Amino acid sequence: MGRSIIPTLVALGALTTTLAAQSNTAQADSAQATKGSQHAIGFGLVATLGANWQIESAEIGYVHRPARGVAAVGIAARLGTFMNESAMIGGNQGFVFATTLSVRTRMKSIAQFGADEHGTGIGFDLTLELSGYLAASSPMTLGSRWLGVSMLPAFSVGSGSAPHFAIVIGPTAFFTSGKPVMRGLLAFRGEAPLARRERHP
Repeated sequence: MGRSIIPTLVALGALTTTLAAQSNTAQADSAQATKGSQHAIGFGLVATLGANWQIESAEIGYVHRPARGVAAVGIAARLGTFMNESAMIGGNQGFVFATTLSVRTRMKSIAQFGADEHGTGIGFDLTLELSGYLAASSPMTLGSRWLGVSMLPAFSVGSGSAPHFAIVIGPTAFFTSGKPVMRGLLAFRGEAPLARRERHP
């Protein structure tokens, strides 16, 4: 795991716990505004895992939550850099941009904050991703362009039209003109639903 992303993930993890604990009150206050909302803004931090050069990036995107079928379909953009995990200082080089298409399954709930019907669900889901990467001054053997396919189990908080937070970790395969490269991928993600505006006569 990248050195620079660890403190951020720890801080965001604490923030997620706090937000999840408070979400029952927030949902009660905004249930009418967000009820049935199928649109959300996604954001997060994403990093590959391993020794030597790894990718660390931030992402932001749009998420559609269909009424039936999968829980979410999203498109996101990532911007980051390459980090040398073996270097003590000055371990970053170049930049990398990616566009990602994702599909997330509905959550398998294992617990819930709150006893009412608007309680916040806790459980597991699975995200499938297809990503296209474009890099400059890349120190990795992947070249300047490659594709990534990821299968990412997640521990998630938030269900339905509520805010959604997840810690995601799983394998990703990078495809170039040569032999595919396997890496682990770790992400901390959140989704903020867009309130549906009520129409007035």
